[in-house]
Amino acid sequence: MEKNGKIFVPPPKDGRDFKELFRQLAAVGAGRPLGRDGFPQGPWTPELLAEAISQIDSNRLGVDLRTVQLWFQENDKGISASNIRWLARIYGCDDPEATSEWLMELSAAQSRLIAKRRDSKKAVRSTVSVVSEAPPSVTADDESQPAGGIAQDSEVSRERQRFSLAERSEALFSRGSSLNLPASIFAGASALGFLSYIVGIASITYRRPDGVVKEVGFLWAPNWTLLFMVLLPLFFVVVIELLAFWKQNARLRLVAQADSSESGKAWASNVCAYSYSYWAVFLICILVAGLLQWIGVCVIPLLEGSGDYAISWGTIAIVQPDLISVPVEIVFTALSYFYMSLCFYLFFAGLILLHTIVHDLWKIEGDVKAQPDVAHWHERAEIRLRILRGIFRCTVLGVLVAVCMKIQSAYLSSNGEDVLTWIIHDMSSVLEGHPDRSQSLGYRMPTHYSSLLVAISACVVFVYGLLRLAFRKEFRVTLWKMSAVVGLLFASYLFIDVFDGFSIFLGISVLLAVYGLFDPEFGQRRQTELESNQSVS
Repeated sequence: MEKNGKIFVPPPKDGRDFKELFRQLAAVGAGRPLGRDGFPQGPWTPELLAEAISQIDSNRLGVDLRTVQLWFQENDKGISASNIRWLARIYGCDDPEATSEWLMELSAAQSRLIAKRRDSKKAVRSTVSVVSEAPPSVTADDESQPAGGIAQDSEVSRERQRFSLAERSEALFSRGSSLNLPASIFAGASALGFLSYIVGIASITYRRPDGVVKEVGFLWAPNWTLLFMVLLPLFFVVVIELLAFWKQNARLRLVAQADSSESGKAWASNVCAYSYSYWAVFLICILVAGLLQWIGVCVIPLLEGSGDYAISWGTIAIVQPDLISVPVEIVFTALSYFYMSLCFYLFFAGLILLHTIVHDLWKIEGDVKAQPDVAHWHERAEIRLRILRGIFRCTVLGVLVAVCMKIQSAYLSSNGEDVLTWIIHDMSSVLEGHPDRSQSLGYRMPTHYSSLLVAISACVVFVYGLLRLAFRKEFRVTLWKMSAVVGLLFASYLFIDVFDGFSIFLGISVLLAVYGLFDPEFGQRRQTELESNQSVS
């Protein structure tokens, strides 16, 4: 039957449970729109049904693909009351009366499924009680079997109780709302900014012995404001989105047996395989980049009253003790460096997850046999391209993080009054034909080294993705554009404060990189779609 341009099947009311009823309706394609020729388009698939339910206007939350896949599988899983409502809308073909009939039919079928499941559990329990009352017959095999089972169960329980840094780190990116982690990073940076106002180091200037007046306030440092309030939250948003796409959608579409539980176990095993990497990064970020750097750059110079590092908001108490006391400065810098070390651990954890996604995709592609279906190949290529788009965005944001770190470090040793004035003066000095010949002071700059590690790490993940993922010819132009932008941005990072006019080269590369965040394919997709439309017409 046809109703509102869709395939309508009236409620059978034959006493079947939900699984039996749903299996028949999915095969018939009940509720699917008719094709242009007036014939059915085929049966429901989990992806098509989940998309159709999510497109219902009154359904704001949509439905999870994994939930719909459970309906298609042979199991005891039923359907919730809220999803019965949306499924009735689909089978009712947007007709109020038919939807009401299907709502009653699906509710009754779900009740029958629950009753059948309850009866089967009672039967199993009665069977177990009868077996337990029977006298056991002990054999050599029977004696060894329980012991092995008990040992295996105890081993599994120990594995569950064991703390896994890799799983806990992955959970921060995959569980809960996608805004939890970015919002936490932004909130931490905002709290430090307010605290800097309270202690009086938000915006401060001091005169160097050579007479140069410099702005060294906390809120003027791009590696503490722009980095933690903009770049890192955006980085985490992209990683979280890409991780959700891979776990909940792409991986299930690529694996031969699209079982969400088995796919989840396989992914968890891949995450645990990187356990040593997570621990190594955690120890380096917390102990070396956090604790040791804080002691060497802030605590020792504050206690001794001098140091080989440029004066900044973290050591302003050395030259202006009336502005902030040394104990207060030590406490504030301790909080700042602890926050910084945790953020950078999460940053590197995000890069590890990107590497895990690429490696997992590469292994799955190796296991999948060649398919002659062109659409299948195109779907796989689209998945690979979407993953690389996310990795490109993360790489750009990672190199921009390194740029902020190096710019602040180079500025502190320069003769500029503040960061913006220093960059504008460098740009105008070359454009006006009057290069600035002033030399930077010979301060020690450990941030140059740490920023280089950040930039290289981000680029390594991008290069690994290029090497592991094989693409069709129509995507090669896009990949070359992505690689060129990453290479240009990395080169501009290396040239910071190396020659007069470096800011011009840096500005061009940053503008291209920011555009790439919005359009990673740099117009190539639109051009391909236009060419395909012209060829079809």
